[in-house]
Amino acid sequence: MPLSRAAKLIGTALSAAALAQTVPAVAATPSNPFTKVRIAAHFDLAAGQQPENIALEPHGAIDLNQAVAHQVARLHPDGRREVLATLPAPADGGVHTPLLGFALLTGLVRADDGTLYFLYVTGTSDLTGLWRLKPGGTPKRITPLSADSVPNGLGLDRATGEFYSADSALSTVWRMPIGGGAATAWATGPELAPHGTLGANGLKVHQGAVWVTNTSLGTIIRIPIRRNGSAGAFQTKATGLDGIDDFQFIGHSDRIIAALDSQNEVAIIEPDGNQTIALTGKDGLENPTSIAIRGHTVYITSATWALRKDPNLIIAHLR
Repeated sequence: MPLSRAAKLIGTALSAAALAQTVPAVAATPSNPFTKVRIAAHFDLAAGQQPENIALEPHGAIDLNQAVAHQVARLHPDGRREVLATLPAPADGGVHTPLLGFALLTGLVRADDGTLYFLYVTGTSDLTGLWRLKPGGTPKRITPLSADSVPNGLGLDRATGEFYSADSALSTVWRMPIGGGAATAWATGPELAPHGTLGANGLKVHQGAVWVTNTSLGTIIRIPIRRNGSAGAFQTKATGLDGIDDFQFIGHSDRIIAALDSQNEVAIIEPDGNQTIALTGKDGLENPTSIAIRGHTVYITSATWALRKDPNLIIAHLR
């Protein structure tokens, strides 16, 4: 999710085939597990192709939210690029979107049946909310959210079939049924509040809890899911993460790889909260937004919200 207002962008077509570029590799160490770091794809900034979130297909393809183009796109293993859906633009262009002033796609999750779910933030009540895209289908909004909300990170509890979303404006984690319907304010509190910039941002459901970042505060919060489905007491798991956006867990552990958007860095965060900067702008990062992991491969999207040069996808080997 952006930390500064993006310029007005035009066009929606995906650029030509991906351009692979190798950047100086970092040596793996006990605290920094990355090797073979490279830029695997570049995107067209002028066309709004700023990758905000990522989902992985089972046979090697990668799904991306091209945030300002309002598109969901797929990168195939052979380099082919495909637009899966383009959402309608708000009538006012999104100028009333809270905190941002422009419309964009945010969280993206793939369900086991191949259906993609994503969030659209427009500052209007007719489009803001959770959307669904079935394989070969057309996008449909299944859960509306209010015009003053900024739903951002999105996570699915696969055991219960419920989505959770971090609201960057309203200090709230929403709960939404996978089949559609009204959203419920599942958790609220000052730990999720914005302070001059975005509040609650990245979100993952992990080991019986909802984990949320707060960009303004530079924190990661763990909120247990109680047996009755309600939210437990907030637990601060890490601090000092300036500009943190989205993140991913390494396997089933509580070890985290996090995108520090405004710092142009990727950090490794240990279960005790200690952290190591593993990648920087020298590795090709341009305001990184999200992380995905498949086996020993890590995917990092850079939306270049502030630098405004090269939106890209970085791939690294996880030792």
